[in-house]
Amino acid sequence: MVSSQPTPHSGYHWDGISPRFFEGWYYRVTLPEANQTFAFMYSIEDPIGGRPNSGGGAQILGPDDDYLCRTFPEVTTFWAWKNALGLGHWGKTDLSGTPMFLEPQIFDRHVEEGYQGTATWHQGKLYDPGTRSRCQWQYRIEPVYGWGDRQSTAGLLSSLQIFEPGWQILMAHGLATGWIDWNGTRYEFDRAPAYGEKNWGRSFPQSWFWLNCNSFDGESDLALTAGGGRRQVLTWMESVAMVGIHYRGQFYEFVPWNGTVTWDVSPWGSWKMQAKSGDLTVELLGTTDEPGTPLRAPTHRGLVFACRDTMYGKVKLRLTQHRNGNVRTIVEATSSQCGLEVGGTLYSRQSPVTSHQ
Repeated sequence: MVSSQPTPHSGYHWDGISPRFFEGWYYRVTLPEANQTFAFMYSIEDPIGGRPNSGGGAQILGPDDDYLCRTFPEVTTFWAWKNALGLGHWGKTDLSGTPMFLEPQIFDRHVEEGYQGTATWHQGKLYDPGTRSRCQWQYRIEPVYGWGDRQSTAGLLSSLQIFEPGWQILMAHGLATGWIDWNGTRYEFDRAPAYGEKNWGRSFPQSWFWLNCNSFDGESDLALTAGGGRRQVLTWMESVAMVGIHYRGQFYEFVPWNGTVTWDVSPWGSWKMQAKSGDLTVELLGTTDEPGTPLRAPTHRGLVFACRDTMYGKVKLRLTQHRNGNVRTIVEATSSQCGLEVGGTLYSRQSPVTSHQ
């Protein structure tokens, strides 16, 4: 059974002295009735300051995969909690004190540009002078599923800094209530599907892919997160992938240490995965005809375009149990509001990846 309690790695990971470091956070709200999704991506790089890539960023993938990006060069106006999910970055403000979480009304009154988020609250204001795009938002979050029974996405070893990067699903499924204003169009929502994750380390993987959906047709209690990539482990590189499903109070995890995972991902347009663990099998197919939107990611060259996303992916999921010669379908579902992503060499070199564990 699963728990809605906070997951491991919810707090800020920087040790306060490492010169090269990044941490990123991801909040998302899906609006099924409007057929729109808002994905908010925050990052801080080299927070020690004074380095070429020191600074923060805020990106939004908004309606129709439209894009807004704003950077925050000053690392001293960023804050994050060490032991729980909480972060924010102040841009334009008349406040001069130490950055911290503010009561929503105070933030709204005194912070002209910036954001703040916790496990249960998210608000902000961003403006891109280049495109003149604006976004303002305030919504509360009701967590439903963390990640399994409060476990690490990458297993026990993720507690040690041997992976590059670390990755943690903070909230596989939640319910968001509030509003988002995008360029003057206001979207109000009540208990809309919400999701959250984070990553941290010294750089993103060499290549990666990702599928995520918690807004399935006819299944309000189903959440999928799957992904993989080629990452560094101490002094060597490895290809790794996983599939995690929350469904009606149960957590189904497919990872290298409890089964096998295979995948065939094209540079863009097709994400195929199959995984087995014990008597369980999951089959995933993600597709899209959308061109996708280039997004920035922290790299050794700073915050640069390194991945491509769409929130209009189509996904088919089939989870079955094979026992005593019989096959039982646990759940079979589809959605046209699946988040799909490729990054690294999949994005830049346009070379497919096929592998297994």
